[in-house]
Amino acid sequence: MFIVHVFVEVKEEYLEEFIQATIENAKASLGEPGIAKFDFLQTTDNPCHFLLNEVYRTKHDPARHKGTAHYKTWKQTVEKMMAVKRTKIVYANIFPEDQDWQGA
Repeated sequence: MFIVHVFVEVKEEYLEEFIQATIENAKASLGEPGIAKFDFLQTTDNPCHFLLNEVYRTKHDPARHKGTAHYKTWKQTVEKMMAVKRTKIVYANIFPEDQDWQGA
């Protein structure tokens, strides 16, 4: 598994619009064969801060995801909504083992 945490801070005036666009992207992403899990999380202390927890089956699947129409639409839609540039951290899976990953 190849895990990416994407950190997003959105301008307050775009909050609801960002949430709707990201839910649409997350739902479509779950239909991709290379995605095992796609979580969309909001911090409890600042509603403008979000985390996308993206779990891919291989290190090549994030590039495939970025080539999909739904990702391109999401990116174009939300670009103006960002308060700061998105950041990410990439993780390697340790436990559970890849074949035991829930949802995989």
